[in-house]
Amino acid sequence: MTPAARLAAAIEIFDTLEKERRPAADALKAWGLTHRFAGSGDRAAIAGLVYDALRRRSSSAFLMGAETPRATLLGMLRRERGLDTEAIAGLANGAQYAPAALSEDERRRLDSGDLPAAPPHVAGDYPQWLEPHFTRAFGEARADEGAALASRAPLDLRVNTLKATCDKAAEMLAELKPEPTRWSPWGLRITLTADAKAPPIHAEPAFLKGLVEVQDEGSQLAALLAGAKPGEQVLDLCAGAGGKTLALAAMMENKGQLYASDDDKRRLAPIHDRLKRSGARNVQVRTPKSAGGELDDLKGRMDLVLIDAPCTGTGAWRRNPDAKWRMRPGALEQRRKEQTEVLDRAVPLLKPGGRIAYVTCSVLDEENGDQVRAFMSRHAGFMIVPPADVAQALGERAFMFAKAARLSAEGITMTPRTTETDGFFVALLKRV
Repeated sequence: MTPAARLAAAIEIFDTLEKERRPAADALKAWGLTHRFAGSGDRAAIAGLVYDALRRRSSSAFLMGAETPRATLLGMLRRERGLDTEAIAGLANGAQYAPAALSEDERRRLDSGDLPAAPPHVAGDYPQWLEPHFTRAFGEARADEGAALASRAPLDLRVNTLKATCDKAAEMLAELKPEPTRWSPWGLRITLTADAKAPPIHAEPAFLKGLVEVQDEGSQLAALLAGAKPGEQVLDLCAGAGGKTLALAAMMENKGQLYASDDDKRRLAPIHDRLKRSGARNVQVRTPKSAGGELDDLKGRMDLVLIDAPCTGTGAWRRNPDAKWRMRPGALEQRRKEQTEVLDRAVPLLKPGGRIAYVTCSVLDEENGDQVRAFMSRHAGFMIVPPADVAQALGERAFMFAKAARLSAEGITMTPRTTETDGFFVALLKRV
């Protein structure tokens, strides 16, 4: 397919997902099944166009003065891809299989290339209903923070220190040109161009042998800041597929005991193969029982309970731009209730001096600082470990990290704009 034909296909798919209110992944898959002539490179390029249009949907439509799929895709080429008007006209040229040629109004709007009168939620490409929440979280920087959350994410890998050093893993992945991450001592970053196919990491020997796992640097840091130590009793209470469980196991050097549990056993399904591949030997997976009670024997025994809490996922919009436009206000209140419940569940599991590491991939204060303050009001005998002290887990990188991240009285907030990671919040609560 020509680049122009790919653009026309992306406009068609965007129209489908808008009209049918279906997830982008479903719309892309359906299109691929009915257009089997499109090769893997074509499908990857078309998916990139669709997801980039979702990233910049609001600002692109504002730039073009219309909310149609065509306007959104054309505006995205200017906003996200940085193409000038003539380059865009070369794609939208009216030729066979290409979009119709640019109108004079479209040319004029593309020539302007900026958003002088756009409100913050448009310039920042986040839903308008989140405006008061972003204002509370970021103040005057909300548009810039939103724009960073709308950017493309790199591919980050965590090196499994049970099996390899960063140098060894980087050598095995040399053809992908990985670079050390800025903060995580375990991280490698692979930067992808807009039209690039995602490299087949899961087929790489380094992955198959358990030397690396796919994990955003922010998620790596969340595990690192939790401060698990060799020999401790640790519970990953919302383990899901096990990304942070594996990081904790490596931190603990296979010493002590690490438990992994989740309310939904379906989310735990991938963890078993991942544990085998990683070489982690100190992990017990506790699958939920229909009557509960799978953690009763752990009460009063835990040095650390990691809560990777259910949340709105606003910090992960770079990787899932579809989610921000499908999110509804009711989701925030539901996630807050779930966060309160899981925080309270952790309390009886702790021994004296034990810690709760509360983590979200959200940038909203309602899910972060508010939850920590509410927890402290419900539970006597806890202290918030000062965030500057928590950051010391990064060693020589701690000082610069603390300057880049946002440290509040309750915890540490990372964002793509400040730390070049996904958005994460980390708080450490200690039983005293």
